[in-house]
Amino acid sequence: MTDAAAHLVPVEQTPSLRRLLDLAWPIIISRSAQVVVSVSDAAMVSHLGQDSLAATTTGGLNLMAFFILPMGVVFIVSSFASQLYGRGDHAGARRYGYYGLAVAAMAQLLYFAGALVMPRAVAAIGYTPAVATLMQQWLTVRLCTGGAAIGLEALGNYYGGLGNPRLPMATQVLCMVLNVALNWVFISGHLGAPALGVVGSALGSALATLTAFLVLLGCFLAGIGEHPSARQGKAQLRLAELVRMLRFGIPSGLNWFVEFGAFSLFINLVINGLGTTTLAGFMASMEVNQVAAMPAFGLTSAGAILVGQAIGAKNVDQVPKTVKLTALVACGWMGFVGLVYLVFARYCMLPFAPPGPEREAFLDITAQLLTLSITWQMFDATVMTLAEALRAAGDTAFTAWVRGIVAWCVFVPGSFISVRVLGGGIGWVVFWLTGYIAIMAFVLFLRFRSGAWRKLDLAGTEIPAI
Repeated sequence: MTDAAAHLVPVEQTPSLRRLLDLAWPIIISRSAQVVVSVSDAAMVSHLGQDSLAATTTGGLNLMAFFILPMGVVFIVSSFASQLYGRGDHAGARRYGYYGLAVAAMAQLLYFAGALVMPRAVAAIGYTPAVATLMQQWLTVRLCTGGAAIGLEALGNYYGGLGNPRLPMATQVLCMVLNVALNWVFISGHLGAPALGVVGSALGSALATLTAFLVLLGCFLAGIGEHPSARQGKAQLRLAELVRMLRFGIPSGLNWFVEFGAFSLFINLVINGLGTTTLAGFMASMEVNQVAAMPAFGLTSAGAILVGQAIGAKNVDQVPKTVKLTALVACGWMGFVGLVYLVFARYCMLPFAPPGPEREAFLDITAQLLTLSITWQMFDATVMTLAEALRAAGDTAFTAWVRGIVAWCVFVPGSFISVRVLGGGIGWVVFWLTGYIAIMAFVLFLRFRSGAWRKLDLAGTEIPAI
């Protein structure tokens, strides 16, 4: 151990509802602001008709197919930062902020290449010509600032790992406000701007994301929101640490990528075959579900920070207590969401209802979907809690394998056969979604209870500079 390491002071962590909520509320606002960006895109183009709504909402899902792998990789920045912060190594934690930015830069190069092949890729899926044209335009614009979205996530996870989620929250709120304002300008053409419709919503989101990233990057480079010791001396980046981050981060990214890939295929092959109204309705109801689930995701992310800090401080006996507390609070929230859906499902979907004769059919489908989604709310909260806790401990490969097997071997084929082959309706869609999430909850519970995460060494010992 080096002299510097010998003077590291571990952070004492004791799980409590107050500490969990203190960390969670800025994350909840941050995550909710992110979802509001996509929801505002959908709501603000809905008056243009169901083709525009389908292109924007389904385009947002397909955009996540590009974002989710590198975004999942940089999620691991929080795990490293929280463990090193718990150990008292603030300079070491800061290095992982730079490694996250490196991933974002590499992702942007791939996004530029992806924008070139976008028209052919979208045309091959089989959307109606109107939806396909609008979607490829929307996706091309959004990919031009995709690296900023990944960088914003990387730095947000770095600050979150330090126990300072308020600074990322402020930039995410900035992004949300700018997104709504720029959508108003570019979608319908205000303040002298051209009316760009669906492309205008993409342009507003892209510019808002880029601005928020540059603000948070400036704070990071200036050392705002960090412990003073984090910037002592010149930052000596270490190739071995970057490789180590990718070793744990790539499975973390695959953990999300395989699930979103399966869900994207499910949307494009199963839901798309039920017609444009059902496609638009399903995607709009999923947007509402995302907003409703954000407090639970914020709670589980806060729980993961406490888990990582406890492991870094060699206080692993606090981890099960933290996970139990997080699960109880997250499940309580999702139970409340279910009650709201039961009573107000139709009212929740009114902002998304397009004009014209398909309005009533759209509201009927979406209200039914929201009501049926009650079946998976508790399972979803459990999965989020356990997956985030295992990720904080570095147990990323197992979760990726489980998601891949259950999603691709059970969920996708089961839903495809039930709906496209046997002619089932939306009830079978919900059945397979609920079954998939329930299986995941059970398997991850067994994994956590096994204690395999106790044997992992995510942050490792100090790696010498090169």
